[in-house]
Formats: sequence, C-alpha cells, structure tokens
Amino acid sequence: MSWGIGRGGGLRGHGELPLTADINVTSLVDVAFVLLIIFMITAPIMQGGVEVQLPRADARPIEARQGMVVSVDREGRIYIDATVVSYADFRLTFSALVRARRPKSVYLRADRQVAYGEVVRVLATIRASGVTDVGLVAEEEARP
Repeated sequence: MSWGIGRGGGLRGHGELPLTADINVTSLVDVAFVLLIIFMITAPIMQGGVEVQLPRADARPIEARQGMVVSVDREGRIYIDATVVSYADFRLTFSALVRARRPKSVYLRADRQVAYGEVVRVLATIRASGVTDVGLVAEEEARP
C-alpha cells in the first residue's frame, strides 16, 4: 500500500481537488446586515433618553430636534443628554460643555412634578453659560 507523497511534499491522493484561497463571506455579510437592522431599530429608542412626564400646553409645543437636551426628572436629577449629574456639577461643568460642543440650541425637558424653582435654577445656569436659544419642551394638550 502506497501513500504517495505529492509534489508539494504533503500526503495527497491523486483524485483530490486543487486548494483554493477564496473566503466565503456570505455569512459575514448576513451578520453585518442583522447588526445594521438592530442599530436602525434601537437608535430612535435610545434618543428619548430620560423618562419625563412633560407638562401640557395649549400652544403648539416645541420638539427637541437638534442641539443639546437637558432634562430634570421627578426626583430633581439633572440629565445632560442621557448622563446624570448633580446640580452642583451641572453649574460647574455646563458652560465648558457648551464651549466644547457649541450646540445651536438647548432644550429643557422638565417633569411636571418638579418644583418651578428647580426648573428656574437649571434655566438660569443654561442662560449663564452663554446659550441664547433655549426651548422649553412640552406635550400638546388634548383638545375636545
């Protein structure tokens, strides 16, 4: 019984197919498409950020479209986009953050249960940082 050593020095039979160096990328493309779909679905969900029950207004409310979003939740915690900070940290760091990001506008979302004084303190800090375009975000009031 002879095991014949091929020209390349390895043990190969005479009826084998030649080796190819192609990589099958079909499964890699499938995984990439699945990840793309997952990110497309979860990106709008992540945009909302902080759970806040906005006050209702009779006028057409402002929607936070572009710019920086500052939120104050029911417990009085302050969020810059989705990062929670204390009021002391907010006062110290917000102006530097505005200088770094240079947002066109800042939208203030405050829960309807938050005391008016807390909202005014946050609004005063935003204005003191040099932001001139501040919008107060509200929900549209249901009309009969």
